[in-house]
Amino acid sequence: MRLLSLGENMQRREFIKLIGGAAAAWPLAARAQQSMRVRRIAVLVGWPENDPSYRSQVAVFIQELARLGWSDARNIRIEERWTNADISRARIFAKELVAGQPDVIFAVTTPAAAALQKETSEIPIVFAVVSDPIGAGLVISLARPGGNLTGFINVEAAMGGKWLALLKEIAPQIDRAAIMFNPDTAPGRGNYFLSSFEIAAASLGIEPSIAQVRSPAEIERIISSLGHQNAFGRQNAGLVLMTDSFLTLYSETIMSLSARNNVPAISDHFSSVNKGGLISYGPNYPDLFRRAAGHVDRILHGEKASELPVETPIKFVLKINLKTAKALGLVVPNTLLAIADEVIE
Repeated sequence: MRLLSLGENMQRREFIKLIGGAAAAWPLAARAQQSMRVRRIAVLVGWPENDPSYRSQVAVFIQELARLGWSDARNIRIEERWTNADISRARIFAKELVAGQPDVIFAVTTPAAAALQKETSEIPIVFAVVSDPIGAGLVISLARPGGNLTGFINVEAAMGGKWLALLKEIAPQIDRAAIMFNPDTAPGRGNYFLSSFEIAAASLGIEPSIAQVRSPAEIERIISSLGHQNAFGRQNAGLVLMTDSFLTLYSETIMSLSARNNVPAISDHFSSVNKGGLISYGPNYPDLFRRAAGHVDRILHGEKASELPVETPIKFVLKINLKTAKALGLVVPNTLLAIADEVIE
């Protein structure tokens, strides 16, 4: 065997060092390339696209993704569709988004989530603003969803009674009240909140009624009828607006009609109070959308939607418009003002 010269030994050591360094660098380069792989997120929103208050909620979702390290044009691509509470549009957009094979889909409202579920059982879907995911057939249970969907409930069934109780507190003269919804878009076709609404009505001495609407004309007819005076010449009817993507589309119309007919109304979304509504009580939507981004982040890091529990709201917002109250001839109790999160003067 030939002995290597001193120069040859040095060359051999340099070659081994070079090969070793390159080998060590390969996994790092591979990991960096993998971490920078652009992921695709599809977003299907069941709300009106031209409403700044609803767009701001989706902006919160995107901002939280950025905080978690996912920024558009760097390592994610986001594709949005807005249905404007139109079920047929939801079906069309769901097909389009699923055909693009995104890594994960974010769905806002029950109709949007349901449309996506019909198109895929494989792509993970995180939903928000879904009141009854079990009743809607989106998940098997809250603790273990079981399929490719998970997400965040906005309001639970007991809220029907809570809305009516708050309405009675701010407008004590009411002795009848209607709960309005579109059976095609409301949770459980509207039945989800009815039991708690009717139980609360009985305890408060209020005559309840159900107001199903599918068009602006029906909305106007219902609110006008509530504004009629009773046999004693008094207007004593109130209106509870169910959480319903269809009603969000006509929220300004509803607020205007309620004011014109002197009908006190309550909804779950605080944006209605900004539009002249009297009172709102519901979840803190920015908080829900931030938490939804957290679920998307976990899925992009390898967790399964089937193993991420469906979560409920932990923050709620009570908002009151004193200008509207004054126009309706109402004096807002100090007890309500004391607990309100925001009061519009």
